[in-house]
Amino acid sequence: MAQIDTPAKIFMASMASTSKSDVAQAIASVYRTEWGRIVAILIRLVGDFDLAEEAAQEAFAAAVNQWESNGIPDLPRAWIIRTARYKAIDRLRRKTRLTEKLEWYAASGLIPSSEEPTYDSDEIGDDRLRLIFTCCHPALATETQVALTLRMLGGLETDEIARAFLVPTATMAQRLVRAKRKIRDAGIPYKVPETTDLNPRIEAVLTVIYLIFNEGYAATKGDLMARADLCTEAIRLGQLLRQLLAPQPPSEVTALVALMLLHDSRRDARLNEAGDLILLEDQDRRRWHHPQIAEALPLVEEALRGGTGVYALQAAIAALHCQAARAEDTDWAQIVRLYEVLERLQPSPIVALNRAVAIAMAESPLAAFELIDSLAPDLDNYHLFHATRADLFRRVGAFENATQSYTRALELVTNESERRFLERRLCEVQPNIQSD
Repeated sequence: MAQIDTPAKIFMASMASTSKSDVAQAIASVYRTEWGRIVAILIRLVGDFDLAEEAAQEAFAAAVNQWESNGIPDLPRAWIIRTARYKAIDRLRRKTRLTEKLEWYAASGLIPSSEEPTYDSDEIGDDRLRLIFTCCHPALATETQVALTLRMLGGLETDEIARAFLVPTATMAQRLVRAKRKIRDAGIPYKVPETTDLNPRIEAVLTVIYLIFNEGYAATKGDLMARADLCTEAIRLGQLLRQLLAPQPPSEVTALVALMLLHDSRRDARLNEAGDLILLEDQDRRRWHHPQIAEALPLVEEALRGGTGVYALQAAIAALHCQAARAEDTDWAQIVRLYEVLERLQPSPIVALNRAVAIAMAESPLAAFELIDSLAPDLDNYHLFHATRADLFRRVGAFENATQSYTRALELVTNESERRFLERRLCEVQPNIQSD
């Protein structure tokens, strides 16, 4: 006689399979938040950048089918790492003769001698710091150091990194391939340098961390303006680096942590419910994360006592914004002076553009036009240059010029949230052209 399923059995069977959307969301979440940790652990296990990355990608691909059939595991990151480890072993089996592979496995630790490590441990460890310092080895060009760390640790796609460096995607892909090959062929060690060797490597590491933060703070593409996971990861790495260099971390390390905390404190107020951009002057400052500001301000003071470095000056500017209870209370004159010092220390058209904005706010938009116009040859392909120029024209009532600049900015922008903001501004100024 055939058995009839009870309601409980039917319910359990319905729960056994997980929907594709749930799996896709879970995999995307693990990739977004855990890619750097997963790859860093795998590199330590297998000793090869390419193999670690390929094994991780295969593990994520395997998760699609297995998690749909068996359900999302309780420890997704640990599942990915274990699966990637076995994928790496399979790849090595196909490439290595039996005797060589057994010796290599024993030496590498891929086959554990006793109990397998817990891959879901919440301990900070320093796998990712090992990865940063390996990527930032002096044998690699600075731009390659940054690009490789963004790819391996931050999980950014090659085209995202290419836009950050203003180079073609194919050029960046080749740069990444050559960098990983050089690390392998030159035997660059996968470790955190000794304390005496840290200082020459700090600048590149800070650049890497800040670029990761900036990608999270203002994403180069996609519908989202911000990626909180990247901001959080960059802040965590900065704080971890500061801990590593205690009790006297370099002032610029402290300054960068403060700068990121201050910028990130405004995260919830930067976008409305639809994900559209809200300018600093229009933000609801009650939504700023004030405990985070309180944490950062003493770090700014500590950094400035150590000297006026690039990050310390930027942190001081951010602090002035965060200390103003209202937009109109902002000490723009002091911000102009800080930008003048910053520009002497780090001459850059981007810094000059920010100084021009500060001048416009401290004095008047007309006072900033001469400086803005002088930057046109260097920044013609930078959408924020044209957006800034358009805003100044809008403020003085030059609506036809504002329309032209907004149109040019829209041709260059790649982030959808910024695009929507610029389109709204363009629609606001166009009806006024006849009265211009």
